[in-house]
Order: sequence, then structure tokens, then C-alpha cells
Amino acid sequence: MTTRIMSKEPSGLSLSVKAALLALPVIGNLPGVRHRKGDLPSWELLRSDVSTDLAALEQYNEVCGFGRSDFLPAVYPHIAAHIMHMKLMTDMEFPFAPMGAVHLRNRITQYRPIGREERYDLRLAATAITPHPKGQLVHLDTEAHVGKELVWDETMTVLFRNGKGGDEPEAPALAGIKPPSGAVHWNLGSDLGRRYGAISGDRNPIHLYPVTARAFGFPRHIAHGMWTKAKALSSLQNRLPEAFTVEVEFKRPILLPSTVIFGTDIRADETIFGVQSKRDGLPHMVGRLTAK
Repeated sequence: MTTRIMSKEPSGLSLSVKAALLALPVIGNLPGVRHRKGDLPSWELLRSDVSTDLAALEQYNEVCGFGRSDFLPAVYPHIAAHIMHMKLMTDMEFPFAPMGAVHLRNRITQYRPIGREERYDLRLAATAITPHPKGQLVHLDTEAHVGKELVWDETMTVLFRNGKGGDEPEAPALAGIKPPSGAVHWNLGSDLGRRYGAISGDRNPIHLYPVTARAFGFPRHIAHGMWTKAKALSSLQNRLPEAFTVEVEFKRPILLPSTVIFGTDIRADETIFGVQSKRDGLPHMVGRLTAK
């Protein structure tokens, strides 16, 4: 696999605009814009010497509920990786148009905490296409290294709806697990998607306003899945080991504004957690945290 260097961070807004243009029936099929069909790109993307803007980190912690720490939240390297995901998925060699994709699952392993002022390198590759009853899944794998030490990795599983669906080759990791009951209520404001989008760079229209979300089939705008995962981890912050794996599956969107319920089931070797609707009890997200 060859390596492409991300020497300059592209604008998240410009990549979002590019992704939106690809979704337009005419423009998205023009030569030089249209994505080629076939296999995933045969190259990885490298972003070296990533540093953390401490002011932006404080804003992230405020929006997601994390307390002050000398280390990055385990979900925070995803913020640096997100722009790489967008760069890869808007490349013409990526075989799917990114707009309309569904972030279905996310697994993060923290091998050791990353310091607030520590620099690290990120490597991203699209590693597999697998069937799903509603289309096809693409697995995006990211690794963070400090020097030669692997300190963090992530697999983001994205669903692209099409007519090529089928049974998954393996049962999902969280199959059959339901969100535990709980008494913690999260009251989510209408501006949550815009606030998280401003600090994460993920300004997908489905998260911003009712009118922009309706263009993609949602009755109102929805919360970011990675905000939901981050909020869940911030609620467990005082119980987190130094090394752990945390995996989630996003079940259904959280419409904004709304109130949801967070619950946990703390066991000897793992913690099961989840988010469900206060109105009808249906699940929005289920997760599992396991110490390494």
C-alpha cells in the first residue's frame, strides 16, 4: 500500500461543499467529479506531527461534558482524523459518494492516554467493503503513533445504501445488546449540532438546521453520533482505565431538540451503556467498554 502525505490540512467547509456537490444528480456525474466504481483506494493517508489546539480542546470538553485533564479524551483524536476521513471519501478513487452515508459503528482503542501537548502521527486507510442488508459497509481504520508506539486506533464503519446488500459475514460485535435502563436525562438543545460541528469540522447539513436536514429525508436535524459517544464517555470519565476499548453501534438518529436517557450496567470486566429516547424508549446508541 502506498502512502499519500497530508502536508496541509484542508478546510473542513470546502470538503463538506465538495461532498454536497457529489450528491447532486448532474454535477455529481460530471467528468472530474464523478467517483469511479470498483475497489477501495489502494493507498493510505498520513498526517504527521499532529498537535492539539488547547483552546479548541477546551471548547470540545465543554460541549461534550469532559472535565479538565492532562490527557486528551479517548475520542478526541477522532477530531483530527475526521478531516482525513473526508479527504479520503471525497477523492474520486473512493467508490461511493459520501453524502448520505450512515455512520453505523465506531470502535476506539486507547493503548495509553495521549498528553494534551503530545504530538502524534495519524494513518488512515479504507480497509474493506462488506455486505449489509441495507447496502454495503466500508471500514475506515485509523492509527495514532507517538514515534513508533501505537497509542490509539479507531475503526469507523460507514453504511452506503444501495441495491447490493446482503447478510453480514459476521454478527456485529454488539448484536443482541440493549441499552441499560437509567435515570440520567440529557436535555439536548436545537443548536447542539451546530456547536459540535463548529469544533469537530463535521458540518454535514443533516446536523445543522431542520431545513437542511429535510433535504436528506429527516424531519429535523440530528445530533452527531460521535458527540453521543463522547458524551457517554464523559459520563464515565471517573471510571475509565488508562487502556481500554470502547465500541458503539448507532441505532437510530437523535432528533434535535430532544431529551434522551443515558444508562449503564457496570460489570466486573466490562461496562455496557446506552442512550434511549425518553418519549418512546427506543434505542439511539448502545456501547461496551472493556479494559485492556
